[in-house]
Amino acid sequence: MRPLHIALAALVAAVWGVNFVVIELGLDHFPPLLFSALRFLVAALPAVFLVGPPKVARKWIVGVGLALGVAKFGLLFIGMDRGMGAGLSSLVLQAQAVFTALFAALALGERPGRTRVLGMAVALAGIGVAAVDEGADGPVLAFVLVIAAAACWGVSNVLTRRAAPPDALNFMVWVSTVPVLPLLGLSLLFEGWDHDTRALAALDWSGAGIIVYVAWITTVFGFGAWGFLLSRYPASSVAPFTLLVPVFGMSSAALLLDESVSPLRWCAAALLVGGVALTSLAGARRPRPATPELAESQAAGAA
Repeated sequence: MRPLHIALAALVAAVWGVNFVVIELGLDHFPPLLFSALRFLVAALPAVFLVGPPKVARKWIVGVGLALGVAKFGLLFIGMDRGMGAGLSSLVLQAQAVFTALFAALALGERPGRTRVLGMAVALAGIGVAAVDEGADGPVLAFVLVIAAAACWGVSNVLTRRAAPPDALNFMVWVSTVPVLPLLGLSLLFEGWDHDTRALAALDWSGAGIIVYVAWITTVFGFGAWGFLLSRYPASSVAPFTLLVPVFGMSSAALLLDESVSPLRWCAAALLVGGVALTSLAGARRPRPATPELAESQAAGAA
């Protein structure tokens, strides 16, 4: 990859990593399900009128929209709202690589090799260490919700790989149209009309800026740049940059939110990122050529 494109890939990873800090700030303005709905609403409009018609069957757009937008982000935002820190969330979500490999084996018949199985075991060990660290002084339910979000991300990855979208940005914008109404309905049901209307009535420049960041910067710019890179380089060259997301997530949370990072958490980070690297790169070395949709599926819920 050219140095400028390496810098662009690192910038996208940084944008997605810092996004976890922005999400935590946004949860001070909005209830989690409403916040998630607004993120997808602003990401979809007006972009959906600019990217052209969908380039894959609508069943895949609906399936990924429900698994990624409603389930994954709904659970993530609720978990963070209940006390899961931004840095730890960015790390634990990388368990999606393990869930993706497991679900791909079940649904797509992809048999993991020894290296991938080893990577999955190392990543799971990292999750175990993170759970021990979080269990010592953090909310266990919030941790479980983020793990569940990672599992839903794994489901959406498998669906994305089946869809094989030729245009990452077009696909993500159309996927963003799906979760808006379900998330708004769930918000009204569980968070209440009064809570939602108070949050919207109190909307200020800070809250609006947060919505713009999570929608336009992380989604429109992030996936536009990611699609640009995938159109020029093999997925096996681009996909590993997603491993930088928890690095930027944890460091930005420590710098901007004063989140402490214990030695045990650093150990968990090393195990989890190392395990995800083994799991992901082992898949990229399979005899079948790496395809853009593989890297798209790994990135589709990065933030």
